[in-house]
Amino acid sequence: MTGLLLRRAVAIPVTLFVVSLLVFLATEILPGDAARTVLGREASEASVARLRGSLGLDQPLSDRFLRWAGNFVRGDWGTSLTLHVPVRDLVFDRLGSSLLLAGFAFVLLVPVALAAGVLSGLHHDRPLDWVLSGLGLVFGAIPEFVTGVVLLVVFAVNVRWFPASAQTPSGASLVLRLEHLVLPALSLVLLCTGYVARHVRAGTVSVVDSTYVRAAELRGSTRWQVVRRHVLRNATVPAVSALGVQAQFLLGGLVAVELLFNYPGAGALLLTSALDKDLPTLQATAVVLGLCYVLIMTAVDLAYRLLDPRIRRGVAA
Repeated sequence: MTGLLLRRAVAIPVTLFVVSLLVFLATEILPGDAARTVLGREASEASVARLRGSLGLDQPLSDRFLRWAGNFVRGDWGTSLTLHVPVRDLVFDRLGSSLLLAGFAFVLLVPVALAAGVLSGLHHDRPLDWVLSGLGLVFGAIPEFVTGVVLLVVFAVNVRWFPASAQTPSGASLVLRLEHLVLPALSLVLLCTGYVARHVRAGTVSVVDSTYVRAAELRGSTRWQVVRRHVLRNATVPAVSALGVQAQFLLGGLVAVELLFNYPGAGALLLTSALDKDLPTLQATAVVLGLCYVLIMTAVDLAYRLLDPRIRRGVAA
């Protein structure tokens, strides 16, 4: 475990450097002129040239990257070209909103996916398994914005159980914010459940067919005791990596959901800053999301080793 943490402590700065370099290069090849986009088509060439000079866009690429990376490490992320607010405060505010939505969706996803996967595994190759697996494939094949539109029409427009917008007034309570996040979270859960449930189902089937489960049943253990003592823990091990992948998606793939439900998160900020050529905001948001991905995968590796003693022995060896 200590070795893993040491390796990740070395790998994270290297990964962030590579991510920041790729992000910086990607922003350079975006079509359009950032200065012209900010000032508009009617601005004079002299005004555009002055803004390019103040932004350092007329300097060599290597000099700009080193200056930007050094400022980023020191915490000076610049000012948004379109919103005219400090980029660091803006990114962390939007990231907090995305973390709330992603965390709420993840809390709903875990029990639903585990229950669906375990039930499918316990009834494999029977009607319940076919129904649950089929529903997982269907919802997994439908894009989240399509599911979100259906949820909006049914539950926000027709029956009016939930608000149509995920945005809440400033200073709203956590309960009110979560109420506004129910529909966007459900659209994400429906998309992700099938993927995680398939991994849980595969683990459940392998555990149910194992010799120690048969031995436990022969000793008189009830079905629930077998599930609780043997099936659940062993079935969740292969699901950890699947949940890690979905956690990354829930954090970074929120663009469509945030735009559909008018939610001010990091995904929507990433898209709007790319469209507006707001380079400081775009670069900072992409790097912060990259850091989140690395931290999520580190947490997944740690959880995998805690749940599976065979991996711990292998690492110790």
